[in-house]
Amino acid sequence: MAKVRTQFVCQNCGTVHSRWAGKCDGCGEWNTIVEEDPMGGIGGGPGKTPKKGRPVTLTSLSGEIEEAPRIPTGMGELDRATGGGFVRGSAVLIGGDPGIGKSTLLMQAAAALSRKGHRIIYVSGEEAVAQVRLRAQRLGAAETDVLLAAETNVEDILATISEGKRPDLIIIDSIQTLWSDTADSAPGTVTQVRTGVQAMIRFAKQTGATMVLVGHVTKEGQIAGPRVVEHMVDAVLYFEGDRGHHYRILRTVKNRFGPTDEIGVFEMSDKGLREVANPSELFLGERNEKAPGAAVFAGIEGTRPVLVEVQALVAPTSLGTPRRAIVGWDSSRLAMILAVLEAHCGVRLGQHDVYLNVAGGYRISEPAADMAVASALVSSLAGLALPADCVYFGEVSLSGAVRPVAHTAQRLKEAEKLGFSAAVLPALSPDLPKGAGGKWREVESLPDLVAQIAGSRLKARQDQGED
Repeated sequence: MAKVRTQFVCQNCGTVHSRWAGKCDGCGEWNTIVEEDPMGGIGGGPGKTPKKGRPVTLTSLSGEIEEAPRIPTGMGELDRATGGGFVRGSAVLIGGDPGIGKSTLLMQAAAALSRKGHRIIYVSGEEAVAQVRLRAQRLGAAETDVLLAAETNVEDILATISEGKRPDLIIIDSIQTLWSDTADSAPGTVTQVRTGVQAMIRFAKQTGATMVLVGHVTKEGQIAGPRVVEHMVDAVLYFEGDRGHHYRILRTVKNRFGPTDEIGVFEMSDKGLREVANPSELFLGERNEKAPGAAVFAGIEGTRPVLVEVQALVAPTSLGTPRRAIVGWDSSRLAMILAVLEAHCGVRLGQHDVYLNVAGGYRISEPAADMAVASALVSSLAGLALPADCVYFGEVSLSGAVRPVAHTAQRLKEAEKLGFSAAVLPALSPDLPKGAGGKWREVESLPDLVAQIAGSRLKARQDQGED
């Protein structure tokens, strides 16, 4: 019989090593590698005497499909991000920076569901009961029937929530504080997190209760602990925001029962989180229409159109290497746009510092923002303000061509609703609304866009000369 070899697992990132070392090769942390038996424990291999399995029933792909039963919270933005509410028997993982408002969001959701007659249990592993009560009083949730407990032991939590009537929603804040008697490592380590999450998910699947888990994040913004946790749960939500701004975004990263590209927008106040039904007004609230280097981008987040201002500043550099500072956009994408402008449009930016900012602290991940960024850069370099009633969207290729993007009609409808009467968009867009010709300018390539901006500058100079 072959000799069973032990393995060494990093308790910070989960990397498996063949032998012990002081420093983990995966995450670079020191003294985090612990010896584990691969034949036992959670995630271990089979035992020495495996039992005989039982056959399962095989079925076809065709058949009746039942919609997953959901529990709407009544908070429109939270229901939008989750796909219509929490699914019964599912496990949801919510991550975010410390102090961003995760506990506030879940307390408000628990209070809203409790007012509808649902049985809610809130288990806090980081705060005492008195601290949670203070937050509930501040949010106006103290008068609800939310059941509260402060506990970190997995077995005690399961024994508590198993008593009495089955709860509809269970909130665990947070998974990094849980510890189990079946694992010897400290709370927050890979083994303990994996053990606690697996026990909570098993309870949710067996009883039909919805389990909401709160997770810490690393410096890179990812949920701390092993990535296997994100694979185990049914939905992963990230609660994002900037400390310097009062808005928060709940972004769906994974959802087995709904879309994965929806967002919910909230505004933080002293009374808790307030839903923002129209985020475009929030991101365009402090717009300076006469300043050069500003372009309004009509974007799409899931099924929701969002208008946001892209600001650019191009200034002569005094350094040997020009500076590129970007906030809210991909730096590699900006480098590509600068290269296309110089190679195909004759716009020389090699001796200029470039600063790019997305207003309101919002972050854009859509390639359709290429044309808005290019327009803002050319506007700043030329010192000419773009039309105040115009929006921009379109993807720029390396050849300088402007490629069509999806959801053109939704972008234009949102812009029209907010008072924008013109748009610069790619030619041959597939879903342009009929009967609205002349409200937009179709652009086939980036040099055409630069020529339009330069032509408007020349016209402005001629008008000034006539005056």
